[in-house]
Amino acid sequence: MFVDTHAHLFYPNFSEDLDAVINRAKGAGVDYIVVPSTDIKTAKETLNLLNKYDMLYGAVGVHPHETKEWNPSLLDELKQLAKHEKVVAIGEIGLDYYYDFSPKEKQIEAFTAQIDLALQLDLPIIVHNRDSDKDMMDIIKQYAGTGLRAQFHCFNGSLDDMRDLIRMHHFISFTGNITFAKADALREIASKTRLEHLLLETDSPFMTPVPNRGKRNEPANVVKVAEAIAELHKFSLEDISRITSMNVFRFFGIGSEPKTSFTYKIGNSLYVNITNRCDSDCIFCHRKNDATVKGYNLKMSKSEEPEADLFIKEIGDPTKYKEIVFCGFGEPTIRWEVVKQISKYVKDNGGRTRLNTNGHGNYINKRNITPELSGLIDEVSISINTVDPRQYAEIMRVETRLFNEMVNFAKSAKAFVDKVIMTVVSIDKVEIEKARQVVEEKIGAEFKVREYF
Repeated sequence: MFVDTHAHLFYPNFSEDLDAVINRAKGAGVDYIVVPSTDIKTAKETLNLLNKYDMLYGAVGVHPHETKEWNPSLLDELKQLAKHEKVVAIGEIGLDYYYDFSPKEKQIEAFTAQIDLALQLDLPIIVHNRDSDKDMMDIIKQYAGTGLRAQFHCFNGSLDDMRDLIRMHHFISFTGNITFAKADALREIASKTRLEHLLLETDSPFMTPVPNRGKRNEPANVVKVAEAIAELHKFSLEDISRITSMNVFRFFGIGSEPKTSFTYKIGNSLYVNITNRCDSDCIFCHRKNDATVKGYNLKMSKSEEPEADLFIKEIGDPTKYKEIVFCGFGEPTIRWEVVKQISKYVKDNGGRTRLNTNGHGNYINKRNITPELSGLIDEVSISINTVDPRQYAEIMRVETRLFNEMVNFAKSAKAFVDKVIMTVVSIDKVEIEKARQVVEEKIGAEFKVREYF
């Protein structure tokens, strides 16, 4: 159910009872634990632990505290250690300017050298950062576009840094410190961290969460971190478990990829994954890559697309949900007849429906389908993205004329549904307030902004 992505189980204070620690973790629902080393000695100790315990995976690296004597020849040793089949990352590496254990120049030299090693080995990195935000961000930005994958463990940077790191496709993790009484600012950042880029950790034996603060931390306490994240995001503990376990698979390759979800529950709504096919290719869409959302795998080829009966069976009683939403990683109106069959079932059985669309349904189906929304679809959410037709074409990677197709679809749909909402993704150069004015005053629809990571 849970994965602790950062636990230093080689520390001496685990030597007497590690078997019991492992068993308590299993009893708490922890499936896997990642053990990051801090130098060559602890890397070797970590490998011994990986050989002994099935649920353990490891990382090898030199911590910034240990870089005073950094020597490029250490890379050869790390490379050999990384060949172990259960080594899944290079780490813990990074920068720490809080303590004066190693000169900054040596820290930076060791950090960048180990990043280069990780890229060479196609492994992610586990990053330590304390009081070194500017240098850290400058270095990480230099590696943008290289394929670098990084976990920023025990995150304590700024909100803007978190957003920049996620935009560069990196991952963030928080420890038990988000349960501390004076951690309001950190909790605010955690609440705004995109769940698809969040991992769980304890940083054992440190950072013990409330109410056990003051005692040795251990992996079983990762559940306390998950509970705090669930509360901050207003999600269930089951949701956080599913999402973060999927993230661990995506980042470390630990565990297994879930089967395709044809329907998936988020909050009190049930979403229907109709198709991955789309007539657009939006610059912010990752359907061609991992096609995951909130821990669900939505990957689906055309040959795997189910008929209406399977969706209807999975929906069951539609009144159990706030609404049934047609929203996957494709454009639902490509399978408009299937959408109509499902919608009729939902409406006949007392449910409510919402269609999330790019507004190209008339163009796709070569007819005006908006009158067919009547009695089947209660609400339509349309991605307008910008009110500049040329910019729209660039963002959606479509012909410019499809901007007017989308606007006309929205205007026409208003006559046949209860509500039309038009959304903009907050990407650079999009004039959000201008879009709001056009949507509300000229089209007469509701307006919402979707945050872009």
